[in-house]
Amino acid sequence: MATKEQIAQALLSIKAVYLRPNDPFTWASGIISPIYCDNRLTLSYPDVRTLIDEALAQTVHELYPDVQILMGTSTAGIAHAAIAADRLGIPMGYVRGSAKDHGRKNQIEGRISSGEKTVVIEDLISTGGSVLECVDPLREVGADVLGVVSIFTYGMKKSFERLGTAHVHNTSLCDLDTLIDVAVAEHYIQAEDAPRLRAFRDNPSDTSWRALSSN
Repeated sequence: MATKEQIAQALLSIKAVYLRPNDPFTWASGIISPIYCDNRLTLSYPDVRTLIDEALAQTVHELYPDVQILMGTSTAGIAHAAIAADRLGIPMGYVRGSAKDHGRKNQIEGRISSGEKTVVIEDLISTGGSVLECVDPLREVGADVLGVVSIFTYGMKKSFERLGTAHVHNTSLCDLDTLIDVAVAEHYIQAEDAPRLRAFRDNPSDTSWRALSSN
């Protein structure tokens, strides 16, 4: 199975995770961030897509051998859940962020039965809120959510707290610390930038990381 370092190299090579400490991004929440993550880009690169989806399938198989169905998060987790489920030979579906306002008004798309052993496929764990919006509706219909397997996690304290309170276990193929180490080794960023990125991760609402020297 692919290592965290191999996943990090792949994500950096296609700029699915982009590190820009000297010219930060503004997230929709208003947070100023030196990191931008768009794992949807992995779908456009067959080699990277294969690396990731084989790793997702293998991780699910190893951790949850009794899994009966994969559920993707909307929208970025849907394609990866479908491909991983195909490799595992099991059904899949996905969970919308909210129920439709027309038709059958579904929030969960696909067939799922009460007690069915389910693993959620997520592309990114930041604060943990989005994945819980997927887990909660599944539990409400009686699904036995075994855990979450995601492509990447920032490793933010808030995500650990939220998932822990909800009794949800997440396993990520790659994390920020690994990504930073690989980014320094591959010269995507300077070694002096690493503490700035970790300071952001430790407290995203505190912009003092920007004042740390990168020289």
